[in-house]
Amino acid sequence: MRVFVTGASGWIGSALLPELIGAGHQVIGLARSDSSAAKLAAAGVEVRRGTLDDLDALREGAEAADGVVHLAFKHDLAFTGGFQEAAEADRRAVEAFGGALAGTDKPFVLASGLLGLAPGRVATEEDGREPVEGEGVQARQATAQLALSFAARGVRSSIVRLPPTVHGDGDPGFVAVLVGIAREKGVSGHIGDGANRWPAGHVSDAARLFRLALEKAPAGSALHANDDEGVSLRDVSEVIGRRLGLPVASIAPEDAAGHFGWLAGAVGMDAPASSALTRELLGWSPTGPSLVDDLEKGHYFQAP
Repeated sequence: MRVFVTGASGWIGSALLPELIGAGHQVIGLARSDSSAAKLAAAGVEVRRGTLDDLDALREGAEAADGVVHLAFKHDLAFTGGFQEAAEADRRAVEAFGGALAGTDKPFVLASGLLGLAPGRVATEEDGREPVEGEGVQARQATAQLALSFAARGVRSSIVRLPPTVHGDGDPGFVAVLVGIAREKGVSGHIGDGANRWPAGHVSDAARLFRLALEKAPAGSALHANDDEGVSLRDVSEVIGRRLGLPVASIAPEDAAGHFGWLAGAVGMDAPASSALTRELLGWSPTGPSLVDDLEKGHYFQAP
């Protein structure tokens, strides 16, 4: 297939490109900057210049392709106080893709999230189907539901729900931020007793799942990209503390915002999730290391 990929030069996109090319697909990557365009060209990817706000470029990219993988999200805006604005931009992009692909039976795969899907219990692929309204995480869940609804419009749409940490060497995400906070504060913290859990998955496994979704996920599929069902934040903080030679401490909930900043809400969330249905549906079997094993490799603790 000719596959149009947004976010192709990002963390997961960079792992997805060789996965797609190795399977014989031709990739067209959206690039918003000269550096991203150069990175994509060096990876053997056809470059289409544009941004998530350039809806015409998104439509044209989708119409010229045999399938679309939408990874891009305005993370820089989202994590500096503008999450709602980023979510609204994402919804406009998804609407544009839906209009361009309607009636074609082409695959459309959207990156979504597991965090907040079913707080306090083990979430499954069947969760998140009821209509939601609101801002923040709810707004992004509503966009995922919109993508799934494209199945009724002749699009083989699916969503891949990513765990809060898609880890690996070079990961710029939440775990790397936690390591940075520990260095800055001189203590590796968790909220309360730290028993709350995060699902986790390795970037190589996530990339393979996106490829499988593109190739064969049935229309309307919700897929989970986690191997670890739930890793306690206490376990994470203990590895970080030991590897950095720092004390590990419980942070009171009322002090969490002061310690963790914008990440406080996520660090305090209990969000275990199963990926059993995904494995059965697509024959996906994660092979990457667990989160704790990956932390023990040491790459998260190299000089910043």
